Amino acid sequence: MTSEIRLAFAHPSERSEATATAGPLDRISVRDHTVEVEIGAFQAERGVTQRICFNIVVEVRPLTGPIDDDVDRILSYDKVTEAIAFELADERLNLLETLAERVADRILLEPQAMRAFVRVEKLDRGPGALGVEIVRSRTAARPVDVDAIEEDAPHPELVFLSNDAIAAPHLGGWIDQLEQMGRPLIFCVGPADSVAPEAGHPLAQRRVDLLAIEQNAWVLAARDGRCKVVDTRTELDWAMRNGQICIWAPSKIVLDAVDGPSAKGADAVALACWFAATFDAREMLVIGADAPESAPVTVRAVPVGQTRL
Repeated sequence: MTSEIRLAFAHPSERSEATATAGPLDRISVRDHTVEVEIGAFQAERGVTQRICFNIVVEVRPLTGPIDDDVDRILSYDKVTEAIAFELADERLNLLETLAERVADRILLEPQAMRAFVRVEKLDRGPGALGVEIVRSRTAARPVDVDAIEEDAPHPELVFLSNDAIAAPHLGGWIDQLEQMGRPLIFCVGPADSVAPEAGHPLAQRRVDLLAIEQNAWVLAARDGRCKVVDTRTELDWAMRNGQICIWAPSKIVLDAVDGPSAKGADAVALACWFAATFDAREMLVIGADAPESAPVTVRAVPVGQTRL
């Protein structure tokens, strides 16, 4: 009994360890994540915010291969905090139990997540913390509206910049206009005008061409400090949800893709079209280059001399 009481008030990580199944599972945790939100069934809790503290442990299926220090191979902490933020923003809730259930279910949508331990506490309703703690497993998770999740996914504005556009004096003005659209913004570029080395083998040449694009991405980043070079899906997802302007460095995503693009690295506009479709972009704006004859997304071409987009 003493052990059960201690575990009831211990951190969810201890409860996870004490109830572990025979198969080995890894754990990630978010501790003391505190937000202010309006929640509660009492009249005194309406129209005011109060502090809510989350402690969450997620048991995840171990990777079958090496991590290789690759953020796209693990369940990111951002997925946990995004689950919290989404459920808090979806609607006002009366019960912590409802909130904990929804957060756990959303976390368990991640392929690696097997069990979620979610503790949610109100910090301002008395001298101590008042809360609930639940455990949910993948097999017991309630059905989730997949269409609603897809609607929540960000739809970026994707912009391809030619080398003339990168060097244009009104580049900053274009970025100002694009920011005002209110959508996540991702830039794509091609290689610099200098001749890329010839590798003599198709696979090696593909890497050379992709690296040439990435070199030019850093040239664009140096032109405007608001733009950051990004090469992983995880960081792109985070950036789109947090207002960070990205410049796509293509090597990792292209080479890791199961159904990769047929376009070669030297055909940068076609490669950008593939990327736009992969990330469900609303449209692709091409500045200073010809639009492709056919594309999986809506494409709009703008000449370099046009200052208004």
